[in-house]
Order: sequence, then structure tokens, then C-alpha cells
Amino acid sequence: MSGNILLIDDEEKLRGLLKRIISLEGFTVFEAADLKSAGKVLERESIDVVLSDVKLPDGSGVSYAAIIHSKYPGTEVILLTAYGNIADGVQAMKNGAFDYITKGDDNEKILPLLSRAIEQVQLKKRVAQLEKQVGKRYSFENIIGSSARIKDAITLSKKVAPTDATVLLLGETGTGKEVFAQAIHNGSKRAGQPFMPLNCSAFPKDLLESELFGHKAGAFTNAVKDKKGLIEEAHNGTLFLDEIGEMHIDLQSKLLRVLETNEFIKIGDTKPTRVNVRIIAATNRSLQQEVDTGRFREDLYYRLNVFTITLPSLDERKEDIPALASHYLHLFAAKTNSRLTGMSADFLQHLQYHSWKGNIRELKNIIERAVILSEATELTTDNLPLEFQQTLSASDNQSTTLSAFSLASMEKLHIQRVLNHTRGNKTEAARLLNIGLTTLYRKIEEYHLS
Repeated sequence: MSGNILLIDDEEKLRGLLKRIISLEGFTVFEAADLKSAGKVLERESIDVVLSDVKLPDGSGVSYAAIIHSKYPGTEVILLTAYGNIADGVQAMKNGAFDYITKGDDNEKILPLLSRAIEQVQLKKRVAQLEKQVGKRYSFENIIGSSARIKDAITLSKKVAPTDATVLLLGETGTGKEVFAQAIHNGSKRAGQPFMPLNCSAFPKDLLESELFGHKAGAFTNAVKDKKGLIEEAHNGTLFLDEIGEMHIDLQSKLLRVLETNEFIKIGDTKPTRVNVRIIAATNRSLQQEVDTGRFREDLYYRLNVFTITLPSLDERKEDIPALASHYLHLFAAKTNSRLTGMSADFLQHLQYHSWKGNIRELKNIIERAVILSEATELTTDNLPLEFQQTLSASDNQSTTLSAFSLASMEKLHIQRVLNHTRGNKTEAARLLNIGLTTLYRKIEEYHLS
């Protein structure tokens, strides 16, 4: 095992002895006789473990452990005490020390203790690396797409991310609402704190209440110990409530209190718990309609609807399909050690013609299935489900029949397809057709389009 060790002790002979013992185990050892010189070593070198005497000429090793813990969180501290003072040991642990041992009597414990400390340091480094990778994965830069609609959503998300404003994400199932919620969290000052997601449709009312707010021991049958809810777990971070429209109306009042007072009461408790948490909610429903029908509290709706971002469906951003498909192809090809490098033109055309009711999630599943089935170097239509091929065949047959008709018939069909694509949004349809809005209305009336 290797690692950088800093020895802090004003006794030169003891320091030299420990250095020889530790160096023989493959560690690189740095020395310091006091805290001042130790500080210079820590600034200059990447130290994994500090092995320090408690009593030093210019200060206390116990107090210095707290400074190291704060300034160099990746470094562990082991303290050496001359008399096995219990009070010093207790305070050392409170200050973030890894452990403490008695000088002389516990020399044989130093090497095993150093090895455990090094393992802890390496674990911290791996966790930090994973957190960095996760943060990068859920950054705005990793959201795939160049369409106007997705760019607008990203721009709005970037603007609201640094604030503490409550965000409401709207969009169909599978449009990437949790990805956006993660990116907003990672773009905020809360980025280093917990991000706790909860799907409100995944739990019945009573279980959802316990998951969200927690409970005290004895609050109900099988509640044998206190449990923190996700709101408390998300303290100083972000709570993402997916499918908020599915939350039972009785729980909505408790969530409203959190938004208004930063307090809630656990099941079975009598006093409130205070939290500092940002809430991002998401739904594929119209909350205004839910309010009108009495299934959603109007006051909660207005508290959630501070900053609304609507994510486009995949059918509304079909120009992004090639980039998304290529991303998932390479992702799953790497996971399966496949030799796939691309997609055929026909394969991509089938993806473009398909109506994506499941949005990006459906596309991801289709590409994963195609990668598993493929034995070639590129994906072909043979790797697609039968319904994809039937959809394009029907479209081709319709085009062949219309080819014998007039140009007006072709124009009528094309305008109707664009209107279907924009879901009746005439301004967007006119933009895609590259014609004026007045011209589009005239064509709609002329061709009796809906």
C-alpha cells in the first residue's frame, strides 16, 4: 500500500524512528516539528494521512485536527497522545480525527491504523470521483438536442437554477423531467447537497406520507423506530416530486406548509421539524384542470407554479431524433461490447416517421432492443419492432396513391401532417412550413383542415 504521510512531532528521535517504520511499508513520509512547518507541507504536498502529536510547541494537535478536517477534507488525522488522555481522545474524534493512540505502548498499532486510514482516503476519492461523474452526467451540457423547443427549455432552466425558486416542470411522460430537475439542482448553490427524487404515483397515501414526512417510533403498527422522511433527508438540498398531480389532497396541505413555513410534523410527532429544502415538482397532467375538478389544492398550485418550464414531446422535436438515437446506440453498444458503429438511412427514417407516445424513454428502449438484436456493424430496419415497419409502409402507400393526384392534394396532405406534428399550434406550423400565418389560415379554410 502507498500514500503520503505527514509526521508532526517535536521529538526528533521519535520522529525518525516512526519515519523508518512507516517508510519500510512503502509510504512516502514527510516530517514537521511544529504546526507552522506542518501547514507549509500540507499546502505544498498532497497528504493522505497526518500522524500528529497532541502537544506541540505552537499549539494542540487536537485543535489542529479540526483545521485539517475543514481545510483538507480528503486527509485523515491520527493523533499520538503521551498519556492516553480520554478527554483528548474524545475531543479528537469530535474534531474529525480518524483515531488516536498512545505513544510507545501502541506502536504496533500504527501500521494497521495507517492502512485503514489510507483505505478511508481512497474511498473518499472514489466517492468524490463518482459524484463528479454524476454531476457531469446531469449537467445542462449533457442534455441532447438542438431544436428550438429544447433550447428554450434549457435556457429557462439555466436562469432559474442559481435561485431557490420552486420550479414546476410540465411535459408528457418520458420527456426527461427528472434529467432537467437534476441539472437544475447541479446548477444551483445546493449542488453538493442531497438530491432526493420521489414519484408520488408509486405509493398509496399512507405510505407516501411516511416516505415524505417520516414518522416517530410507535406512530403505527411496525413503526419500531424513528424514520426520517425524504423532506428531512433533502435538508439543504433539493426534493424532486415527480407526478405531483397524483398526490392525495390530504397530503397536499402538509406539503403546502413546508413551502410556506419550512416546517412539517412527522407522523406521531407533536413538534415541528424545520428544514431548508428547495422543491422541484413535475407532472404530465394539467394542474389547472385538477384544481377545477377539486382534486388539487388551488393554494398549493400557485405555490408550485412560481417558475414553470414546459418540456417538449419527442414528436415536437423530431429533428433531435438522430442525435438522441446515436447517443443511445453508442451507450448500449459499449455496455454490450457490440461492434455497432451507426444506423442505416432506412432505420433512421423509420424513427422519424414513428409517433413517439412514450417520448425519449420509448426511443431509448427501442435502441437498446435494436442493439441487442443486431449482429451487424449498423442498425437496420430488421432490428425494429414490426409496428415501426407497418407505420412507414402505410405512409409510403398513401404517398404513392397521392402521387397521381394534383399538387393541391399533396399540399393539403403536407399541411395536415405539419398541423398534426404541432398539435394544432398554427404559429409553429407556419414557422415550419416557412409561410405567413395569414397564408396558413387561408390554406386551412381552403382545404377544410382541422
